[in-house]
Amino acid sequence: MILQKTDIEAKLLRFKEKSNAENKVLLEVKRILQQDTETEADIENRLLKSSREIENEFEFNLLETTKIYHIEQIKKICTDYRLRFLDSKYFKGKIPQAAVSKIKHLEKDHGITLSGFKIMAPSKLFKLEDKDDPLLFAPIGNGYYYLIHKWGNDLHPLRKLLVWPFKGMVNLTVTTLIVSYFATFLVPDGLFSKSDSNAQFWILFFFMFKTIGAIVIYYGFAKGKNFNPAIWNSKYFNA
Repeated sequence: MILQKTDIEAKLLRFKEKSNAENKVLLEVKRILQQDTETEADIENRLLKSSREIENEFEFNLLETTKIYHIEQIKKICTDYRLRFLDSKYFKGKIPQAAVSKIKHLEKDHGITLSGFKIMAPSKLFKLEDKDDPLLFAPIGNGYYYLIHKWGNDLHPLRKLLVWPFKGMVNLTVTTLIVSYFATFLVPDGLFSKSDSNAQFWILFFFMFKTIGAIVIYYGFAKGKNFNPAIWNSKYFNA
């Protein structure tokens, strides 16, 4: 078998063509990554901006109906669990990369640029980071919002019960009466009289109710607290 001679020029040309092809692939990958980085940076900037009532023109046949919520439904959950529903710019926690990626994919699928982002979360998450579960929404129009992403841990299972007293004045009064009633039983027998009587019990109960009620009122005014229906969409700390 006769071995062919090696054409160095041909080898050099093929190596050059292969290197150029690889460089083109690398440049294309770099361009795509740079474009993605710029897109994500733009999304993060929009999340930090104030929003007006905007109607994002989604392709409705591409939306998941289970993620579409009306403002009244959002208000009900915020009121029941003492949450706030505010512009994303007020959120002081860190919005995860997964949420930014979902926005990017939504914009690509629907051919739009989303804006007017809202977040549902406990009040303290609009001041500092925590571990509860924020929900990121984008407005659709006519009072409807689309749930984009949820992150963090779920709320405490007893949160609805724990914040029930703050739903209104009636709830707070009933709670104060119940706490006062049970607190009355903690007073030792014979502390104020040698003999127990119903009259003594109800006098102690009335005293306990006034004391606890005064503490509740002082705490409410001193801390600038308000009832759930008044704060669910308020951007003010002492609303």
